[in-house]
Amino acid sequence: MITLKGENIYLRALEPEDLEFIHSIENDETIWEISNTQTPYSKFLIKQYLEHAHKDIFEVKQLRLVISSYDEIALGMIDLFDFDFKNSRAGVGILVKEPNDRLKGFGSEALKLLIDYSFTHLGLRQLYCNISEENAASVKLFSNQGFVEVGLKKDWNRVNGSYENEYLFQLINN
Repeated sequence: MITLKGENIYLRALEPEDLEFIHSIENDETIWEISNTQTPYSKFLIKQYLEHAHKDIFEVKQLRLVISSYDEIALGMIDLFDFDFKNSRAGVGILVKEPNDRLKGFGSEALKLLIDYSFTHLGLRQLYCNISEENAASVKLFSNQGFVEVGLKKDWNRVNGSYENEYLFQLINN
């Protein structure tokens, strides 16, 4: 049986009521580096995105889920992106929005649920993620879930006028 429910959190589909939450994430300049965002998003554009969020991962090549507490508080988002059915792989991105909600195991639990779902339900063979060399918390999160560093992309991302390296991590389901 496929479940997206963990001990402390569950993963759920996007809802129209998530407009304000997503708008606050997409327009938070402190996390633009993580999401590779360059400009703010309007509520109009996010509303249009939410209207199409029901589309199948096979069609749009992305699955975005809300990390939610059992008392219905949206804690963050977790994504599968660049879904590649032919090669049986996808990228993973995760964000726990509020700093005081981080390092409490929510991200780890969400990532484990998404990995299980990806391998058992979607039939993927591998997942990958890109992590800034400076992001020790994400390196630890993904490493603890079995992802292995397979490369370092030199001077990959321009951040505040200088270039930073980025790791490529991979998890293969054998």
